[in-house]
Amino acid sequence: MSETATGQTPTPAAASRLKALGHAAALPLRGASTCAVLAGMLLVPQAALIATCIQRVFVDGASAAAQAPLLVALLAVLVARALLGWAGRRWADHAVERIRIALRARLARAVVARGPAWARMQQSGALAEHLGAHVDAVEGYYGGFVLVRAEVIGVPLAILLAVFAVDRTVGLVLLLTMPLVPVFMMLVGWGAEAASRRQLQALARMGGHFADRLRGLGLIRIYGRGDAELQGIRAAAEELRVRSLRVLRIAFLSSAALEFFASLSVAMIALYLGLSYLGMLDLRTAPLTLGAGVFCLLLAPEFYAPLRRLATHYHDRAGARAAMDELGTLLDTPEHSPSERTPHVNDASTPLVVARGVAVRHAGAARDALHDADIALRRGQRVALAGPSGGGKSTLLDVLAGLVPSTAGELVRMPGLRIGYAPQRPFLFAGSLRDNLRMARPEASDEELRAAADAAQVLRFADRLPDGLDTVIGERGFGLSGGEARRVALARVFLRSPDLLLLDEPTAFLDPDTEAAVLQAIVRFAEGRCVVMATHSAAAMAAMATMWRVHDGRLSTAEDGA
Repeated sequence: MSETATGQTPTPAAASRLKALGHAAALPLRGASTCAVLAGMLLVPQAALIATCIQRVFVDGASAAAQAPLLVALLAVLVARALLGWAGRRWADHAVERIRIALRARLARAVVARGPAWARMQQSGALAEHLGAHVDAVEGYYGGFVLVRAEVIGVPLAILLAVFAVDRTVGLVLLLTMPLVPVFMMLVGWGAEAASRRQLQALARMGGHFADRLRGLGLIRIYGRGDAELQGIRAAAEELRVRSLRVLRIAFLSSAALEFFASLSVAMIALYLGLSYLGMLDLRTAPLTLGAGVFCLLLAPEFYAPLRRLATHYHDRAGARAAMDELGTLLDTPEHSPSERTPHVNDASTPLVVARGVAVRHAGAARDALHDADIALRRGQRVALAGPSGGGKSTLLDVLAGLVPSTAGELVRMPGLRIGYAPQRPFLFAGSLRDNLRMARPEASDEELRAAADAAQVLRFADRLPDGLDTVIGERGFGLSGGEARRVALARVFLRSPDLLLLDEPTAFLDPDTEAAVLQAIVRFAEGRCVVMATHSAAAMAAMATMWRVHDGRLSTAEDGA
């Protein structure tokens, strides 16, 4: 395991990924940062107006009514600060939402680019956590840390210059104590980032563990493993609790230390001002007025306020960097596979798919599941793939569909090729039958959808259901038999109207009459198209014009008349 995986060493690439993500919302982030800085700078006139009123009323003896213009100006400053805070928050929320949408879209594209073969090796729950909690981890960074970072650059400097103009001693105290905060934040930040990374890893493990057990709940109950699996979930939850408490412990410790330094600095200023007014300390050429002291005392806590907020959001930065490290594998995924290319010619004589010496070896396998396959598929071909189970038929269909990358050889597809694939174990989403069919072509009319369902013999069982095609099924086709799920997948292929049909055991679990009707529909639909069907059925083999045999990963062809 790498150092990054163990959470020991921060990865510089995480900072560059965060910076690149910020480009998706550069304008609202700049607007929010500007509002934060302006609102902070208005603290100087706000403190000046308050100090002036106090000086005039309590020292100069002016009436309170005479301070009405100053109070109106103070109210205007307060309103302006409130409006700037509201506008900055709106800009920040808009930026965060835009960044989260862009990041989730990028991660989804990365998962698609890596393909089903890679996704099958991952815990689906862990992937869901990546698109959920890991993406949400950047909210505090862009909605908090980035804004406060800009505020720290501008606001303390404005306050420091204003205080120096009034009293150099107070300004010197602020100047000398300010470096303690970023130094301490840097020291704490290293530990916080490592702890945040380990917390995110624990969260992904728990999410993946829990989601996988939910999917296999029926099997767990049948085999009496409920108590054992509950113990596993408890252990994963306990690990997450421990990791989360470690992050909180670092956060509370750092916040307490920074509050201590800030309070100590303010106390030093208050002590200096008090001793000056009592005549016990004289470091000025001119006497210190009450208004000047109040002005400095009001601004001293505000000088450290952005630094304290930065310390708070520094943990958001650590969490965001840890999330970027965890998502690095997906974020660095190229969007296009370099192993495939497409020819520049697209006419009737161009083969739909050409494979030369294609081989596939699954991850962790000792030998190729498919090797040295040479294929040329054209319109009008009807090919039956025959052979023993485990011989490589499904692997060949996966390669032709682009679901599994070849480890050797060359695969060339016609540009714009439309592929329809009905796998052996089709995935049906929770929802109505109609929704599952429309995934193939969302813009299809109801007439086209019913025609495809009728051709695939879906209406044979759907019309008997209470709500017909609007009947709701569970995830992975819960509520349907294996044969019914295959017919729904075949109807999706028909609705897509592809150039190349790839069918894996489409007539399995069907009675002879339904199988004959499905095969007739496939033959009619295949006119002007190419169909490749993996099957063990003699009737299905007879319906195809060509038979290829796949045995032990090796493809051989033999011509048979249909």
